[in-house]
Amino acid sequence: MEWLWPVLIIVGVLVLVGIYLWSTYNSLVQLNVRVDEAWSGITVQLKRRADLIPNLIETVRGYASHEKAVFEGVTRARAETLSAAGPAEAGVAEGHLQQALRSLFAVAEAYPQLQASENYLQLQHALVDTEDKIQAARRFYNGGVRELNTKIKVFPNNLFARGLGFTEREFFEVADGSAISEPPRVQF
Repeated sequence: MEWLWPVLIIVGVLVLVGIYLWSTYNSLVQLNVRVDEAWSGITVQLKRRADLIPNLIETVRGYASHEKAVFEGVTRARAETLSAAGPAEAGVAEGHLQQALRSLFAVAEAYPQLQASENYLQLQHALVDTEDKIQAARRFYNGGVRELNTKIKVFPNNLFARGLGFTEREFFEVADGSAISEPPRVQF
């Protein structure tokens, strides 16, 4: 009978540790799924913007066909954004695209009749809306990454989280912060 108390204590501790591991594992899985969902939201918005850009280029090209270098730069930056595999690559591509769009809008400013075009104005509105959605999706993603990374790093989770296959995720940060310090200027 004396041996029963230590066995009960050991079993109780093992049950508590098991419950802790189970709940921590489940919360890590939930956070991981939330981050994946948030990244999907970013890619949807980046794709939406990439789909708008050819229409914008064609509209501007109709007025400024001699600006071939600007159009090629925007097209290259768009392709780079679409092919980005993760947050780090997407951040670099995002900076390049913002710079390319600035140059496109600078060309458009030289053509008042283009700025008065209803098609051009609709594209600008859609682009502004998409840029807002990209920023919101980026904040949501980075918040999820922050939660997941914190959960992985805190003690005692850091003792077993990596062993269970959970790794820290990258934030979606633009490599050149000055490239997005202000959005492309869109005038109406």
